[in-house]
Amino acid sequence: MRRLPLFLLFLFLLSSCVPTKRLVYLKGIPIDEKEIHKIKSSPYKLQVGDNILIDVKSDNNRLIAAFLKSTTISENSSSTPSVYNIDRNGNVRMPILGEINVLGYTTKEVRLKIEENFADYFKDENSYFVSVKLNGIKYTVIGEINSPGPKVVNQNQLTILDAISSSGDIPISGDKKNIEVIRISPNGTKKFTIDLTSVEALNSEVFFIQNNDYININPLPQKSLKEGLTSFTGIASIISLITSTILIIRGL
Repeated sequence: MRRLPLFLLFLFLLSSCVPTKRLVYLKGIPIDEKEIHKIKSSPYKLQVGDNILIDVKSDNNRLIAAFLKSTTISENSSSTPSVYNIDRNGNVRMPILGEINVLGYTTKEVRLKIEENFADYFKDENSYFVSVKLNGIKYTVIGEINSPGPKVVNQNQLTILDAISSSGDIPISGDKKNIEVIRISPNGTKKFTIDLTSVEALNSEVFFIQNNDYININPLPQKSLKEGLTSFTGIASIISLITSTILIIRGL
């Protein structure tokens, strides 16, 4: 029994030691520094519930107003972008054009579809300009993070480092080498793993966060050991107390 406290102390110290290499972001040198900005990221495909911004600019103010939810046109012949929600059938409904199916399309593909419909109303394709983009990026961070929960940022592009930073960063108990990204798309759900302690993370297809992504920060193995040790220490203390009580009773 005398060796038990020393053994428990050893395990506690072992569980408290976290290698520095598991705490630092993006270690190492890229194989080719010229390739560092060529991030693998497939275009986001729109899903049910997404909000998109559609903006149309033209010299023909009256015609523009007919195609948009808002008829407010500024003096420089530009409209106020309208927000459209993708319904459960994957459609957005625009004035005059009616319902347009956008489920599974990229914002560029939606823009081309709208421009194709505009060809029936505009004689010159160069007389108008259409812009389609996501109305912000929504993502959720769970697990070992200082500020878990859903977040929405008004940006068209967001890296996983930005997402984690906006959630209060990963505490020392979080495993930066084993971060899971759950990506939902019209084709199904996929789970990816990314190691943010390596510079190779820059080449990951999930380095850029997409709308509706879930980021799960797993705990370090040391945390599980420490929590188990805490429970074990409590049990050991109870056993030690019972043993001491029995010895005292026998000695009376």
